[in-house]
Amino acid sequence: MKYSIFSLARAAFSGHKTWQRTWRDASPKDHYDVVIIGGGGHGLATAWFLASEYGIRNVAVLEKGWIGSGNAGRNTTIIRSNYGLPGNTGFYELSMKLWERMEQDLNYNTMVSQRGVINLYHSDAQRDAYARRGNTMRINGIDAELLDLAAVKKMMPFLNFDNARFPVQGGLLQRRGGTARHDAVVWGYAHAASAIGVDIIQNCEVSGFVRDANGKVTGVETSRGKIGAGKVGMAVAGSSSRVAAMAGLRLPIESHVLQAFVSEAIKPLIPNVMTFGAGHFYVSQSDKGGLVFGGDIDGYNSYAQRGNMPVMEDVCEGGMALLPMIGRVRLLRQWGGIMDMSMDGSPIIDKTPVDGLYLNAGWCYGGFKATPGSGLVFAHLLARDELHKEAARFRLDRFRRGAMIDEKGVGAQPNLH
Repeated sequence: MKYSIFSLARAAFSGHKTWQRTWRDASPKDHYDVVIIGGGGHGLATAWFLASEYGIRNVAVLEKGWIGSGNAGRNTTIIRSNYGLPGNTGFYELSMKLWERMEQDLNYNTMVSQRGVINLYHSDAQRDAYARRGNTMRINGIDAELLDLAAVKKMMPFLNFDNARFPVQGGLLQRRGGTARHDAVVWGYAHAASAIGVDIIQNCEVSGFVRDANGKVTGVETSRGKIGAGKVGMAVAGSSSRVAAMAGLRLPIESHVLQAFVSEAIKPLIPNVMTFGAGHFYVSQSDKGGLVFGGDIDGYNSYAQRGNMPVMEDVCEGGMALLPMIGRVRLLRQWGGIMDMSMDGSPIIDKTPVDGLYLNAGWCYGGFKATPGSGLVFAHLLARDELHKEAARFRLDRFRRGAMIDEKGVGAQPNLH
């Protein structure tokens, strides 16, 4: 159904008995033009763009659990495009522009809040690095402001300026950055894609690939039977290596747990998204009042959706260094998502060496913010068998060619941290 003030009024007068399901819970057909493995934000966004932009509507999205039960529902909801290297700069700005029109495109309230993202700096060298990044952003038409100490104090007077171990000197601000409601993003893409014919099939775990005599992928084996496909796209985040292994592929990706945390609700405090430059800590405040924060990945490979105590302690230490006042705030809940960490910290969107199989993976810390952009460029690849211009550097073979996009050195290898 279409959502509007008029549909809300009609439902209200009916005692809210006329609401329809947001999307169809479809049963699998024998064959689809495109099958997408993974019912998170990236998989659903890809299906939506295939149907809406490229006219391919015979599409199925397969999810082993319920949609959004993986990383899409396990992140800290930050959106931004403050990247500095060719490849990432254009792609994440494309994604940012799609965030800005998402609610109109999908006819769904995804609670996009452009409250601003500020990266604090604590040394002259870090200031210079942020100035270079900010200049690169502005050259590429992306908003960026380098704030001095006085400007940061005016914006966030509650920070620890007087007795900090790592004194704040300023920050790089992107006002268009912010947050979005992760669950609503999943539901919005499901709502819009389902409305134009995409089948969303939950509780359908892929167990293998169907291949013809020439080795081409022609479908998938699932817990709900065999499903034929003209093309198969993988968008399964931290499970990328396991699913690719079913096709005999070994990817340049490691899976690590990334923890996130929510505190009890407090009065409005933090007006934006803020990152700590002297440690790995980032925080925003949700509409419910809880502090939503996270930090570094756990330092070992794992497929478990839970983390360990040393990383929890490290994240909380970063928060206390910046905001001593939160020391008495109680932690409400904690969870972990399985991150697909590439070797250079940047994503992979490309055809695989297996004919008929396409890859969307390696998002590291950037998966949620990339959701709409990832969906568009992956849909372009699946529809036209060519890379979108904003994803041209995200090739799978770049590691062999020495063409890495080492934005921050936060890939999977420990020597890059």
